[in-house]
Amino acid sequence: MDKGILENLYHVAIAVNNLSAVEEVYTTALGLRVEHREVVEDQKVKTSMLVPKDGGTAIELLEPTSEDSPISKFLEKRGEGIHHICYKVDDIESVLAKLKEQGVRLIDETPRLGAYNSRVAFIHPKAMNGVLVELAELKKD
Repeated sequence: MDKGILENLYHVAIAVNNLSAVEEVYTTALGLRVEHREVVEDQKVKTSMLVPKDGGTAIELLEPTSEDSPISKFLEKRGEGIHHICYKVDDIESVLAKLKEQGVRLIDETPRLGAYNSRVAFIHPKAMNGVLVELAELKKD
C-alpha cells in the first residue's frame, strides 16, 4: 500500500510563555521525558522536545527568545496552544516539488535548517484548513 508522501506524525508543537514551567507539567503529569533542548537563533525560539518513554509522537514546546519572534507574534494573537503539527519526510525537496506541482500553497519552497539538525519547510495554513504543517527531514545517520 502506498503510504503517500509523509512518513508519520513526528510532533505536535505548542507555543508557550515559559518553557521550563510547561516542561515540568508535561514531564510530571504526562510522564514524558525531555529528549532535547535547543535554541534556534534563526527562528528566535527556544525548543524542548518531549517524548513518551516508549517512543511515539513527541510534543515540541516553543518559547520565543525575542519580541520579534514568530512565536511571540503567535502568542500575542492567539495565546498559548497548538502552533503546528509536523510530519517526517524522507526527501523534503521531492515532497515540496510534488506539493508545488499540485498547487499547494507553501510558506517555504526550499528547506531551511530547523531544530534538532533537521531540514524543514512549512505548508501555509490556508492550504491545510487553518493548520500550520511543518515537514521535517531528519538528519540521516
